[in-house]
Amino acid sequence: MNYLVIGAGNAGRPVARLLNNQNHKVIITDPKQLSDFKQDVQSILKQMEKEGVILDLGNDNPSIDGIDKVYKAPSLPDSAPIAKKVAEANLEVITNEDFSKMVNDLISVDIIGITGTMGKTTTTFITTSIFKQAGYKVWSCSSLVNNLVSEAIIDGIVKGKAQNCDIAIFELPHGTIGLLNELDIKIGLLTNIAEDHLSEFGGSLEKYQQRKLILEKMSETFIANNSCRDIIAPVRGNALYYALDDDCDFIGTAGDEKLTIKYSKGEFTTPFHMVSYFFENSVGASSVALTYGVSPEDITDALSEFKGLPAHMEDVGEYNGRKVILDSAFLYDGMKITLEYFKDDNVVLFLDHFDTLSKRDKAEVGQLVGQYVDVIIASGFNEVNQTVEMDAAYEVLDAIENPSAIKVATRDITEAAALTFKYSKPGDIILHMGPLIAYDRITTVEKIMKGLEEGSKKYE
Repeated sequence: MNYLVIGAGNAGRPVARLLNNQNHKVIITDPKQLSDFKQDVQSILKQMEKEGVILDLGNDNPSIDGIDKVYKAPSLPDSAPIAKKVAEANLEVITNEDFSKMVNDLISVDIIGITGTMGKTTTTFITTSIFKQAGYKVWSCSSLVNNLVSEAIIDGIVKGKAQNCDIAIFELPHGTIGLLNELDIKIGLLTNIAEDHLSEFGGSLEKYQQRKLILEKMSETFIANNSCRDIIAPVRGNALYYALDDDCDFIGTAGDEKLTIKYSKGEFTTPFHMVSYFFENSVGASSVALTYGVSPEDITDALSEFKGLPAHMEDVGEYNGRKVILDSAFLYDGMKITLEYFKDDNVVLFLDHFDTLSKRDKAEVGQLVGQYVDVIIASGFNEVNQTVEMDAAYEVLDAIENPSAIKVATRDITEAAALTFKYSKPGDIILHMGPLIAYDRITTVEKIMKGLEEGSKKYE
């Protein structure tokens, strides 16, 4: 069958790649030239072309001759000329639901799905570690593998991972849930819901919540953080809940290098060498594992060996007597947890540009960090549109109410990382926070590490 995929963006690419893998002839079209896409997207499109997908890029008037079915990117308005052409030709349009069912049929094992505003990557990683410890052959997809998780899932299907595992554990961000909204989820987990990404939902928190709640509808068993009970209870009477120190189905209690978990069948305590938000995320992961049937012994073995994951409260080493910590916290609650952890240390903080695909309240960031640290260095480089927007950095810095704070704006995150050595001394903590690691981990960490190397030499 001949398919035309309109739009080579985040929705269109995985659709085109899977259709091609299923032996259909696929053309993917976009008014953008190949060079207009980010480098990593260019690489994906070139790989798709090698696999047989026909790239029709830089074309604002694609042909529909010989086309049997069409997939339209959600961002394509009905008023667009190509959309009108498809409608006038009465071509069959495949929906996200159609595509999701196709994906679901290609995955024969149980799926665990994890979503939330914060903590989903960490919880997915910990859940994967627990199931591997229990002897499962796990196919895990998260933003650590690919920032666009739907592409990671399709890549796994194309490469045979779906047929070579015992269980699938997927991080499901709101974009992936929107595309893959008809999966059969064995256990779904919601870590939390906070006000983020609202610019993608017309500013509506309710619409954002409804997108997240698609996971609840897809899940045979659903577990949520107890903070979400008010949202979940009206739609799911048999949901399970987890939390730190709250009365619910799975209760975690953090101790000195240990974590105790109480549940309906008893309780157990595991050595635990992580800090901060890792405690609650580990309770969430354990609640999934216990519900699925993993033993407390396997959970204990996994958590006692858990050493964290990249750029999540990650200690990347000591430079000139300063310990450097990379954290990807960027929402108010998550940042506050991290800042509270370091409240007794002398911290030099460097920050990303806080806008990615979503616009964020940068003044709120400034007001928060100013309560905890005396040196704040903010980058004005927007990774999404690759432009310097110094106003974004100044919006953070101008909101800091601490009169003794040192406030520095830089043109990019590399310069920000380097300058931390100018404003710090041996014994200090150099701390990074911001959304870019979640948006593009590999590129962002490379830029940060370059800055750390340069700064440690320049200001030693």
